[in-house]
Amino acid sequence: MRIKVNDTVEIISGDDRAVRGKVLLVDHASCKVVVEGVNRVYKHVPRSQKNPQGGRLSREMPISMSNVKLVCSECQQPARVGVRYLDDGSKERFCRKCKKGIGQLAPPCAAYAKKK
Repeated sequence: MRIKVNDTVEIISGDDRAVRGKVLLVDHASCKVVVEGVNRVYKHVPRSQKNPQGGRLSREMPISMSNVKLVCSECQQPARVGVRYLDDGSKERFCRKCKKGIGQLAPPCAAYAKKK
């Protein structure tokens, strides 16, 4: 998975198209993400001790990971994400538009380190 929690993403399709938000949750099993302020639905809740008022609660629902693009922190554009190995063998994410590194995915591994 190339999208992680606390990444900023932009929605590329659906009712909330062109909206940017922070990723709150990533579900790897179903390839879905929950984005802050996107795909909101109302859940009707009866009165209880936990919720004495009752009424309608607004909450975010998951959307497919194919409907979001990561926003690069350098160029501030929604871009595809690539994965590459650095010289020390560590794996990192990078923006395919500006080629800048976004963050490390895996610690250095001697098998992927470049020979000197």
